[in-house]
Amino acid sequence: MSRTSMDMTRGSLKKQILFFSIPLMLSNLLQVLFNMSDIAVIGQFAGAMSLGAVGSTTTLISMYTGFLIGLSGGINVLTALYIGARNRKSVSETVHSAFLVSLAVGLILLILGVSTSRGVLVLLNTKEELIDKAALYIRIYFLGIPALALYNFGNAVFSAAGDTGRPLRYLFLSGIVNVILNLFFVIVCKLDVVGVALASALSQCLSAFLMALFRSHEDFGLHLAKLRLSKDKAQAILRLGIPSGFQNAIFGIANLFVQLGVNSFSAVMVAGNSAAANADALIYDVMAAFYTACASFMGQNYGSGNKKRVRDSYFVSLAYSFGIGLAMGLLLVVFGKQFLSLFTNDPEVMAAGMKRLTIMGFSYGISAFMDCTIAASRALGKSLAPMVIVIMGSCVFRIAWVY
Repeated sequence: MSRTSMDMTRGSLKKQILFFSIPLMLSNLLQVLFNMSDIAVIGQFAGAMSLGAVGSTTTLISMYTGFLIGLSGGINVLTALYIGARNRKSVSETVHSAFLVSLAVGLILLILGVSTSRGVLVLLNTKEELIDKAALYIRIYFLGIPALALYNFGNAVFSAAGDTGRPLRYLFLSGIVNVILNLFFVIVCKLDVVGVALASALSQCLSAFLMALFRSHEDFGLHLAKLRLSKDKAQAILRLGIPSGFQNAIFGIANLFVQLGVNSFSAVMVAGNSAAANADALIYDVMAAFYTACASFMGQNYGSGNKKRVRDSYFVSLAYSFGIGLAMGLLLVVFGKQFLSLFTNDPEVMAAGMKRLTIMGFSYGISAFMDCTIAASRALGKSLAPMVIVIMGSCVFRIAWVY
């Protein structure tokens, strides 16, 4: 095992999971903050209508990116399982198959996203004054989806090996580029929503390039000579990743119905909701660091046959994720106006955004009980049952509540 990797099958779980998760939290936090820079630059320098247009695409984009995150969860679990079992051959076959599967899925989502985005926005009753800019933003943004798929692939593999430092460094560099390009394209070039979409796509390509494992010398490194699809490993990745991906996508579809309800209100309410919705990604993605830790630690220990450590990994991860979700939610309720001021100075938009923040701030911690358990089930090779639970609880119930 390399010096940058972690042996998750021995040592103090509380310390290991915390130290493992901190770089992941920072990575997720940076990713959210850099994505929020799109909204912030648009809101400050292009106006409320452009802010509403970009914000109207958030749920749709999250549906596609959520699928990629679910797929990478399957890659993470399978890689961690073979690393824990000390099976070098299977680790190599899994990584090379996962790269090809991720690239193929990214290209498919690119085609779907570009070809169906405007139609979906119409179905969502997106405001007429927003839809042209929203559709244009999505089409350009989706050019970076294959690169995002490869970044998630690399992040999943590194996390499975216990190396969360390199993804953080790569993301930080690409995120800085994203912010600089946002400011340049919007303020200097006056490209409006085209500028922020282009900046996002280019920075995603950079992060994927930096994440490439071709130069890696570890057991999980990519090598061009070995780049071929292993049928059984690809099937295992899809068996774990596709239900997880659909789980996230279906959750996104449920959010589309919520977005449909939001879009029935005024453009000010849409803009306020768009600004406040950034808090969801901010907090959920920080909590997600512990879900990744849960899956990685449980996967390695399950592969090594250490049942007690498998169970303890779940409870430690659950405690951490609940605590951080509760704390961040309460801080958001107290400092909500300061948070919203990052995206808009319009008092009416801020008042609309505070309505959402006040309700959501008290509920983030509770979600840890569902999401951490889902990660644990995935680590044990059970992806179908969590998908059904999410469909019934978080999707069917939410849609019934809305209507």
